[in-house]
Amino acid sequence: MRIRSLVLPALASLLWINPLPAQRETRDVLTPAQVEQIREAGIDPDGRIKLYIKFVDEHADSIESLIKRGHSSARASRLNQELQNFSALLDELGSNLDEYGDRKADLRKSLKSLNESSQRWMNVLHALPSEPGFDLSLKDAIDAVKDTSDDAKQMLTDQTAYFNEHKDQRGQDRAEPQ
Repeated sequence: MRIRSLVLPALASLLWINPLPAQRETRDVLTPAQVEQIREAGIDPDGRIKLYIKFVDEHADSIESLIKRGHSSARASRLNQELQNFSALLDELGSNLDEYGDRKADLRKSLKSLNESSQRWMNVLHALPSEPGFDLSLKDAIDAVKDTSDDAKQMLTDQTAYFNEHKDQRGQDRAEPQ
């Protein structure tokens, strides 16, 4: 009984110290230079969205370049990593869209670019043959592009209607209380 009373608190403390899986996995999908570019864009919603589109394009180019390489475990691992980074970056882009959409920032220009780019991204992902090393990441990436594209199309429709009704607020970074 005495050993049990000593072991249980020790095990409990190990569980307390060990982070949960969701806490451990943070993806740094942006390079320090890219983070600096995002910072420089500051509160310019259109500029930030265009930068995210550019960065996702770069990941799509990396994925596309790996399609033609010979099948190997190293290639599959690299594709898996690129696809995960691609999806994580699309999630960050989606978070920015949500934030700026709530603020009624005029994103119509960048949303048009996003809609064009998302079609290209989907084509790149569909050109990628399914392989066991990255099947799940590929499915997640396709879902992320579809979700981002659907959100961007809906947001463009909503913003077009909003700014047609509120012509004085076109080109704004955020809606100001009246």
